[in-house]
Amino acid sequence: MSTTMSAGSTRPPRDERPSTQHPGAPARGTAEPDRAPTAPDPAEPDHVLAGALDQPLRLLAEDGTRRSDAQLDPYLRDVDQEKLVALLHDMTVIRALDDEAVALQRQGELGLWPPLRGQEAAQIGLARALPETDFFFTSYRENGIAWCRGVEPAEMLSVWRGTTLSGWDPFARHMATPQVIIGAQTHHAVGHAMATSARGEDGISVACFGDGAMSQGDVNEAMVFASSFRVPVLFFCQNNHYAISEPVALQSTVPLSHRPAGFGIPSLRVDGNDVLAVHAATRLAAERIRSGAGPLFLEAVTYRIGPHTTSDDPTRYRDEDELAAWRRRDPLLRLERHLEQLGAPVEELRAEAARRGQEAADALHAAVRQIPTPSPESLFDHVLTTETAQLARQREQLAALEASLAPAERAS
Repeated sequence: MSTTMSAGSTRPPRDERPSTQHPGAPARGTAEPDRAPTAPDPAEPDHVLAGALDQPLRLLAEDGTRRSDAQLDPYLRDVDQEKLVALLHDMTVIRALDDEAVALQRQGELGLWPPLRGQEAAQIGLARALPETDFFFTSYRENGIAWCRGVEPAEMLSVWRGTTLSGWDPFARHMATPQVIIGAQTHHAVGHAMATSARGEDGISVACFGDGAMSQGDVNEAMVFASSFRVPVLFFCQNNHYAISEPVALQSTVPLSHRPAGFGIPSLRVDGNDVLAVHAATRLAAERIRSGAGPLFLEAVTYRIGPHTTSDDPTRYRDEDELAAWRRRDPLLRLERHLEQLGAPVEELRAEAARRGQEAADALHAAVRQIPTPSPESLFDHVLTTETAQLARQREQLAALEASLAPAERAS
């Protein structure tokens, strides 16, 4: 089997697929003859797209120089300087919000926070490449995607403050409540994609997860279902090199983008610190998926600069030289350098982006402290879409119990 596949190829329909028995194998129930092994059938379908090898696709070098790529360039024809500036603003603002969330946790305003610093390009490049009708199913670190979906920053933090089970209406934002159980959201994404396909709709589902989730059964099971039913789902893996403290080199002996081939799912591997590469690769993937080609796997190779969460100490498992090397690959600096090469007033753009980020952070600081504590009766609000008589009675009973308590007991 070759290692590349053109972007236009698709899997054959189910009834036209070759037998699962290897062409060189003896018929089932017969003895293996004494002969040399037969080479794989060259007509067998490939499952790795160009760029899914060891070196990820890249459009922006670390110094900001723009590279050409025949596969990705067609998907960036409408990305002019104005859109590049908008991407820079998005990444700057979400970094400022992320830093403010870390500060709020340190001040005791949040129970925990999972920083995303270093992964801004992967998240913003992905989210800004897809229409609002596509549905995201994410883990707990994808706050850059939430920002692009119009989620208010205080809504992102409310779960971590312990005042709500979900900060926003998933159907209003086309983004499900972030999943803390590692990899579980991939099942939800595939199920949603199956429903979308059954209804004949055009939208796709996007499952976002990290490299550590690739070791979970849920992700592998989701890929089995997605491939078997050829549903419109994009598996987006942010390979930030660590599953808490476990380096990716100990999790997989091959690039993660090679593993979906075992499920018959094509893949792409891109530089996750290159917002243009992620943006273009996402558009390419979405086009293929919407054409009826089935699921696709996109690995964005990036790096988590901060801790896994604010309870983690990354100095215990990685050294300063490694961290310094990845700081030099900062996604914001790379885009700024590219804009500078285009003749843009980078100092002004940087100052404006920083101003917007600081304003958003200041507003978040004030909003988080004003998030109301939910009433006990709100426990019943989302049990069922239509409240039953039994639930109504239980709500009334709880309200009566609350009213009978002394103020001190009620507060506790």
